[in-house]
Amino acid sequence: MGLVDDNKNKEKEASEDEGGAARGGGRQTSDDSSFYTTDQEEDNDDESALHLGPQCSLKEQLEKDKDDESLRKWKEQLLGSVDINNIGETLDPEVKFLSVAIVSPERPDMVLSIPEDGKPEGLWFTLKEGSHYRLKFSFQVSNNIVSGLRYTNTVWKSGLRVFSTKDMIGTFSPQQEPYTHEMPEETAPSGFMARGSYTAKSKFLDDDNKCHLEINYTFDIRKDWASAD
Repeated sequence: MGLVDDNKNKEKEASEDEGGAARGGGRQTSDDSSFYTTDQEEDNDDESALHLGPQCSLKEQLEKDKDDESLRKWKEQLLGSVDINNIGETLDPEVKFLSVAIVSPERPDMVLSIPEDGKPEGLWFTLKEGSHYRLKFSFQVSNNIVSGLRYTNTVWKSGLRVFSTKDMIGTFSPQQEPYTHEMPEETAPSGFMARGSYTAKSKFLDDDNKCHLEINYTFDIRKDWASAD
């Protein structure tokens, strides 16, 4: 009887193992930033929404328990130097991006203005092949705290997606002075196949999956920086 039970258990375990493999037990991993070519765009931002935003306005939060000294100090430590004139009654934070700069040791900073509709006309910028550079964003936050602000960027060449990256920017309280944030260093691809025109889409989303800005633009990779820059 014990032997029969053991055999049944082994068969059950084997069946579960096979079922797990059939359901995708071989897990695939991928780097957030990678070069590859595919004609399918993966966009899982909607699926990963955490909805961690505050449930009341920041002004209400500051006014709550204002007579409790320990709570008041804790909120000051948490929020930092919040400008009371720069917060609103609404739940949603407002994030306004002012500019993006391409910072490279090979040339002066290339500062690009961001149109309100997020659609720069024509060629937005040119990168030198093989160059090392960083993106530096300038933005303002008002009304409420923006939590988990992140940057995604997808690049296509001749209709095929060739590059994708996701980077966390951080959590910011409202203030009048703009914030600046530099992204990790990147290296432009090089070689004959890398040169040419590209289209790209950049997004800035928060923990509630609210998109604060989407930029659709074109850029070139050439042997050298464009002389007009």
